Amino acid sequence: FGYDETPVLRGLTLSAEAGRTTALVGPSGAGKTTVFALLTRLGDPQAGAVTIGGVPVSEIDLDALRDNVAVVSQESALFDETIATNIRMGKLDATDEEVRAAASGASVLDFADSFPMGLDTPVGPRGSALSGGQRQRVTIARAMLKSAPILLLDEPTSALDARSEKLVQQALDRLAEGRTTLVIAH
Repeated sequence: FGYDETPVLRGLTLSAEAGRTTALVGPSGAGKTTVFALLTRLGDPQAGAVTIGGVPVSEIDLDALRDNVAVVSQESALFDETIATNIRMGKLDATDEEVRAAASGASVLDFADSFPMGLDTPVGPRGSALSGGQRQRVTIARAMLKSAPILLLDEPTSALDARSEKLVQQALDRLAEGRTTLVIAH
C-alpha cells in the first residue's frame, strides 16, 4: 500500500490472534496507522489482501465491518453535545442504563457525577469543556457501549499526564478484555 507514488507498506504479514492484544510498534511514518486504515477500509491495498477471520475485508459489507470495530485514538472525537450523547454515539439505541454502565466502566462517572448536570453536561466544541483525560474516557465509554469484537487503539494515552494516563489505561484494560485488540505505540 502506498499514498500516490510513496510506498508505505511492502511485504507486510501480520496476524493478530482472536481475543488477544497485539502491539504495532515503530517510529512515526512506519505505517502503523495505515494498517488501521486498511482494516477499516478507509483505504484498500494495491496488492495483497487484508483479512479478518480469513475473509478479505473487501468482501465484508462496509457497515458490518465498521460495526465490528471500535477505534480509540490519541485524538478524541467529541461532538458539541452532552457527555451521554457522545457516549451514545457508540450505540444510538442504547438505554440510559447502558450509557451509565459504559460511563462507569470507563471511569467517566468519576468526574461526571461531580458536575451539576452529570452525564447531561455539555462537553463544548470538540470536547473543550473537558480535560484530555476526561475526553479520552468518554471516547473509551463510547467504545465500551459499542462492544465491538475488534478494538483498535492508536496511541490513546500519548498526550496525557501521568495521573490521567493511569485512569485511561485502567479503562482501556477493561475495554480490551475478551476482544481482539491492536495497539499502536512508539
